[in-house]
Amino acid sequence: MRVAVIEPYYGGSHQAWADGYRANSQHQVTLFTHEARFWKWRMHGSYVTLAGEFVEYVREHGRFDVILATDMVHLPAFLGAVGTTRADATVALYMHENQLTYPLSPRDSVDEAYAMINWASMTVADAVYFNSRFHHDVWFAQIGGLLNRFPDYKHTDLLPAVVAKASVLPIGVDLSRFDDSVGDPGEVPLILWNQRWDFDKGPNEFAAAMIELATSHDFALALAGEQITEIEAFTRLQVELGDRIVHGSFATDAEYAALLGGADIVVSTATQEFFGIAVTEAIYAGAFPVLPSTLVYPERIPPGLHSACLYEEGALVDHLRWALDHPAERQRVVSELRAVMAKFDWPAVAPLYDAALSEIHGG
Repeated sequence: MRVAVIEPYYGGSHQAWADGYRANSQHQVTLFTHEARFWKWRMHGSYVTLAGEFVEYVREHGRFDVILATDMVHLPAFLGAVGTTRADATVALYMHENQLTYPLSPRDSVDEAYAMINWASMTVADAVYFNSRFHHDVWFAQIGGLLNRFPDYKHTDLLPAVVAKASVLPIGVDLSRFDDSVGDPGEVPLILWNQRWDFDKGPNEFAAAMIELATSHDFALALAGEQITEIEAFTRLQVELGDRIVHGSFATDAEYAALLGGADIVVSTATQEFFGIAVTEAIYAGAFPVLPSTLVYPERIPPGLHSACLYEEGALVDHLRWALDHPAERQRVVSELRAVMAKFDWPAVAPLYDAALSEIHGG
C-alpha cells in the first residue's frame, strides 16, 4: 500500500516516529511535513500548504491508499483542501498527545479551539490510534465535559462511534541503537534525567529531590534531554551539586548512548506523559526506573514490579534511597524489564502499524 504521513510538527519524538515508521514499514510511506515550531500556527494553518503539497504529489505520482495524519493536523480542513485527490484513501489519525488534557504551561491560557481541532479530526477519521491506553482513557474521560459546555448540537451523539473506531497503537522506538550501550554498574551510581527541560516534566521536584538525596547518599548525576526553556531549579542544582554532575546539557546521539549505557537509575517527575520514550530507552539500555505511580507509567511497568519502580506522591526521595541501597535488586528488575521494553523496538511495532492500516483499508 501507499501511505501518506501528514506531520506538521516534524521534530523531536514526532520526527523520530515518522522516520521510524517509514524506515521499518513494508508499505510505501511518504512524509508531508513542516518544521517543529509555532505549534499553534501549525494546528491552525499547516493544512493549507501541506494539502497543496499532497495534491501536487498525487498529480505527479498517483493516489495514496491511506492518509495517516497526526494530532497536529486540522484533519477536516485538510481533507476539504485536498478534495478529490484523496480518491478512496482511508484516513487514520494518530494521537501523540492532545490539547484537552495536556497541562497548560505558565506561558499559556485556556483555549479550547485546539482541543476542538483534535475532536473534529477524530469525527472524520476512519480510525483513531492513541499511543497508550492511558492516553485513550484520559481523553474519553474528559471530552464529554468539553462538548457539554457548548449551547447546542453538542456532538455527544457522535461519541459512541468515535470510541468504537479508537484503539491503541504504541509508538515505535529505535531501541536497537542502544544494544552496544548497555554497561556494567560503576563504582558511583549514575542517576539520569533524560526528559525535556520543560514545566510538564517536573524539573523543580527533580532538582529538590537530588539536593535532598545528596545529604545522605553518594551518586553522580547526568542532565540530558532537549532544553525547551531555562530551568532555574537546574541552575541551582548545578551550583549545589556541580562536582557530582557529569553531564549538564543537551546530549549528542553518541553522548546520549554513552549516558544511557552508564546510567544506573533513570528518574521521572513528569506531570504529563502519554507514552514515555526517554524512559523506555533508558530502561532498555540498563537503567533502573524510578517513576511516578500515575500517568502512563503503571501501564509501562508490569504490575509485579510496580512496588519496586513506582513511587507515590511525596515518596520520591525515599524511593531513590531504597534504589541506591539495593543494587542487586535493581539489576534483577532491569534484567526483567529490558525484555518488556524490547516490544517497542520498531521492527516489532511496524508490523502492527502495517496490519492496522491494511485492515482499515479493507485488507
